[in-house]
Amino acid sequence: MSSTPGSPQFEASLQKLEALVKNLESGSLSLEDSLSAFQEGVGLVKQCQTLLTQTEQKVEMLIKANAESTETKPFHVD
Repeated sequence: MSSTPGSPQFEASLQKLEALVKNLESGSLSLEDSLSAFQEGVGLVKQCQTLLTQTEQKVEMLIKANAESTETKPFHVD
């Protein structure tokens, strides 16, 4: 995947995940539909996590490339 957080693919996946969570929390879905939505959500979470990890690695590479030392600095979100 070449997308990164902020890309249309990441944003679309995140919005779809938020919609699925909202539907699941509403309690209006049948058990079968809830399971299907949950399974889709798990896939979207994995996809988003992969994109975030790739972005974190790119940030660390940029920091390393621009730093005077060869030490990398982990990217932490507050």
